[in-house]
Amino acid sequence: MPVLVLASTSPRRRELLARIGVIPARIASPDIDETPLKAELPRDYVARLAKGKALAVARAADEVVLAGDTTVAVGRRILEKPVDEADLRRMLALLSGRRHHVYSGLCVVGTDGQARVRVVDTVVVFKVLSAAEIDWYVASGEGMGKAGGYAIQGRAETFVRFLSGSHSNVVGLPMFETGNLLASAGIKLG
Repeated sequence: MPVLVLASTSPRRRELLARIGVIPARIASPDIDETPLKAELPRDYVARLAKGKALAVARAADEVVLAGDTTVAVGRRILEKPVDEADLRRMLALLSGRRHHVYSGLCVVGTDGQARVRVVDTVVVFKVLSAAEIDWYVASGEGMGKAGGYAIQGRAETFVRFLSGSHSNVVGLPMFETGNLLASAGIKLG
């Protein structure tokens, strides 16, 4: 029976996996360059990073590796994690009143060594944010360290006017696709 290695130190990803009864046998922290390539599209970016992270983790014969990467995109523009409060304010102002995409790339490397990659796209629309709302959110500190500068599972949920697709994808791991990929690699759910 194969065991799971999660190639991510994200507590959100561990919590989401626990919801479907999957507890990784071990956690690995892949070290890869996450800089977007010149003119790289957001969908291609997350697929490349997820596969790169999965393949960067040493895997024993009975181990299945799961890696993921999530990014927020406005058009072709990739919004990475904010570097400081000014960057976070810039991101929130850009997302204010606009539709954006949250892309997650998933990669599972099975015991056969084959990498299976999926990309999930969720459309999110924020309401128009006032300066006071942006100040409130920045002061919370919640957006730092998050792709696109927000956490939908927290205070930013009050900004979401419309969502089409997977809510768990916006949190950081699309559970429908994750469950299917893990099951296809022999990882028992629940």
